[in-house]
Amino acid sequence: MNSLAYALLSMLVRKPCSGYELKHLLEVFWQAKHSQIYPLLTKLQQDSLLTYELVEQSGKPNKKIYSITDKGLAVLQEWISCKSALPVIRDEFLIKVYAIWLVDTQSAKRMFEERISLFRKQVNYRLNEIRGMEEEHRNGIPDISSRSFGRYILFQRKLRQEQEEIEWCEWVLALLEENQDSRLEEVKRNT
Repeated sequence: MNSLAYALLSMLVRKPCSGYELKHLLEVFWQAKHSQIYPLLTKLQQDSLLTYELVEQSGKPNKKIYSITDKGLAVLQEWISCKSALPVIRDEFLIKVYAIWLVDTQSAKRMFEERISLFRKQVNYRLNEIRGMEEEHRNGIPDISSRSFGRYILFQRKLRQEQEEIEWCEWVLALLEENQDSRLEEVKRNT
């Protein structure tokens, strides 16, 4: 079993889902493609860790709604109590930032402005989702025994990361602007 398999079981312990729904739910902490998810769902089903119900749809392909089995729940509970591996970070943008000195200041600024725009959209989405979760509970925050608690605290974490990313990008933009202004002053002095 790999981490993605456990992630799928973790999603299914909350509620039965289709493969499409699972991909959407996973985005808070895992970027997985359909080509990774569906074969893994088949394997988990073959290993009796989950089961599915075929839902016939008119005008659309039929879909499978997956549910965790008792065996899957036991495997998941055992895994949760084990020590976690170190986090893996893969972000193409950060690789580009490492070599940013190879592009002109305007291109660098555009990279960061696009990143800010993307993350502002994600912050708005996350705030709406959090608001919806809070409206479902009396005091606004799901109780620790609620199936929503883990999702709630993960969305809060992701929101903070996205807000911090925006702040960092704005800081870098200010550095780039300052650098550009310094270069202009130097050009003026030399002419």
